Amino acid sequence: MPEALSPGSIIGILGGGQLGRMLALAAARLGLKSHIYSDEPDVPAFDVSAFSTVGSFADEASLGAFASSVDVVTCEFENVPARALEIAGNKAPVHPPAKAFAVAQDRLVEKDFMRALGIPVADYADVHDEQSLRDALAHVRLPAILKTRRFGYDGKGQALVRNEAEALAALTELRGQPALIERLVAFEREISVLVVRGQDGALKFYDPVENVHQNGILAVSRVPARIDAGCVLEARRIAGTVAEALGHVGVLCVEMFQREGEAPRGEASRLLVNEIAPRVHNSGHWTIDACLVSQFENHIRAIAGWPLGETARHSDAVMTNLIGADVERWRELACEEGVAVHLYGKAAARPGRKMGHFTRLLPKSS
Repeated sequence: MPEALSPGSIIGILGGGQLGRMLALAAARLGLKSHIYSDEPDVPAFDVSAFSTVGSFADEASLGAFASSVDVVTCEFENVPARALEIAGNKAPVHPPAKAFAVAQDRLVEKDFMRALGIPVADYADVHDEQSLRDALAHVRLPAILKTRRFGYDGKGQALVRNEAEALAALTELRGQPALIERLVAFEREISVLVVRGQDGALKFYDPVENVHQNGILAVSRVPARIDAGCVLEARRIAGTVAEALGHVGVLCVEMFQREGEAPRGEASRLLVNEIAPRVHNSGHWTIDACLVSQFENHIRAIAGWPLGETARHSDAVMTNLIGADVERWRELACEEGVAVHLYGKAAARPGRKMGHFTRLLPKSS
């Protein structure tokens, strides 16, 4: 076992959004303090952290001072600049490793990484100009999705294309950003698996979650997912394979599609990996209320060198995001039995902005 950080140690978190906030709360439960580094001054995590720094992710002096003040560094979002991770890593251990972020930050690298591991993904091709797009359409069947390779989330940076004309128009809208085109998958459901890996290589899994998106944004996560035991085992195998190949430490989310019908000829699984997130994830918020040890606490345990906590759920759960003006429902939700309300302390509600979530607990079904 690695040497564990003792209570009173300081967890450095790059990013000050709601995930940073919930990580800081989980750290406090274990007697650990948090230092949040954010490039914005008014962020939710500052409200609950012992220390805070406002600075650019390009400010090497500020990043170095931050990392020198903490015992370990982690991230609440995956698009942390590689140089920022390098600067932090010169002063303190960084978990998860830079490799996990490098893979997750580039959709093409991510797809190539999965394929090299023998993990099924949708047909895809690199796109960098009109000719490469036309070449790609020769073997990536339409309809498809044209996506930027970097910086896409919550449906941003992608477009559904049904024919070559739409594909060319979408490429123009990307204004020269590196992209890829990916075949649209006919699927029964989207699931996600949260795996946590310790510094000693130990793996634990939360139950697979079934997700529903609206306008490209996660709206609802339900657990247990409506999949059979064999699919559960296969989903966990895939997630564990990815975590081990990355040398990951902490929580990793692997999003997958369960394809319609039988697995294609020559393939053993109906599951396709869509994308990964090397961090705690929105689809795991239910673990705060339905598990003894949440994804946030287990991430802190892993990066701090503690033994991993229990991941079994004691209840079924339905987690619903409060997006934009939905947050005004907090009064009625607070009155409802069996519902836990989590508000993020953001100052202004805007369309598409996650303001909080609520989790409805139900008796455990299986």
